[in-house]
Amino acid sequence: MNKEIKIGSHVIAKDMPTYIIAEMSGNHNMEFERAKKIIDAAAEAGADAIKIQTYTPDTITIDCSDDIFKTQSKIWEGMTLYQLYQKAYTPWEWQEELRDYALNLGLDFFSSPFDLTAVDFLEKMCVPAYKVASFEINDIPLIRKIAETGKPIIISTGIAYLEDIDLAVRTCREAGNDNVILLKCVSAYPAPYKEMNLKVIPNMAQTFECITGLSDHSLGSETAIASVALGGKVIEKHLTLKRSDGGPDASFSMEPEEFQAMVKQIRNVEKALGTVTYDLNEKQIENRDGARSLFVVQDIKKGETFTAENVRSIRPNVGLHTKYFEQVLGQKANSDLKKGTPMDWKYIEFEGD
Repeated sequence: MNKEIKIGSHVIAKDMPTYIIAEMSGNHNMEFERAKKIIDAAAEAGADAIKIQTYTPDTITIDCSDDIFKTQSKIWEGMTLYQLYQKAYTPWEWQEELRDYALNLGLDFFSSPFDLTAVDFLEKMCVPAYKVASFEINDIPLIRKIAETGKPIIISTGIAYLEDIDLAVRTCREAGNDNVILLKCVSAYPAPYKEMNLKVIPNMAQTFECITGLSDHSLGSETAIASVALGGKVIEKHLTLKRSDGGPDASFSMEPEEFQAMVKQIRNVEKALGTVTYDLNEKQIENRDGARSLFVVQDIKKGETFTAENVRSIRPNVGLHTKYFEQVLGQKANSDLKKGTPMDWKYIEFEGD
């Protein structure tokens, strides 16, 4: 799978650096200047993109206190969905200025729209890509409308069965958009390590013939780094200024220093993964001198037989290759040899010599 997808100035592909997204979500705590500071932190930490969410409480749910509209997560316990989204949404009047602010810092800027009007709004802002949140993977009209823009569409799979993913991908492709990126995701906040199942990432890439990655709600950076080692090319992590500042997503978000450390670790892992090669670098070639070879390890007189006691495989690698050990044994020395002499064919008495 040699697919390439371009978002902003970044190319996402097998042999390109991992695309790292900082998710702001509701961590702005309804403060515009705080939102800008989170964008600053994302740029300083080495993220490639900042992502926000485009909805209002009324475009994502309704104001209803019936039990079915109560949140199920412990971190938002006691709140209705409407109350939660009142605290978490990013005011639409901020978004164009936040986009310009991010672009000036060299970050790509895009969003997760949660209804059709949000797509129209974001199209006017000329965002370079779209993200479909896990809980919207079954909103086929929304996915179709996004796909019809022709722009890259990143889809989280946190609540999806295989058939849900298949339907979402087919919807995009039927709309003429094959620029699909699938993110493994566990919709738990925070997500337990034992439930991450990161091995899905390469399998999903093969199954759907697309670029894959991880939308990570686990604590720490371990799963993000491991997903890169497994071939994930997109990483999304929530970013806040300080978890102690509170906010709907603060408890499972990274602080700037943690995010920066994760980016550095991912870049180091990318270097370590390298390419498939059996060539040696100069230092490795030099270090071959420290490998083993055959040596005379006891003083030997002319005519004496080479045995396992007077010839051994030891370091360094300046004598005969060890693969000739059995051929040397039983042969006779054609001269006196001192202990520590690198074994060589020229010391063996052959018939006719």
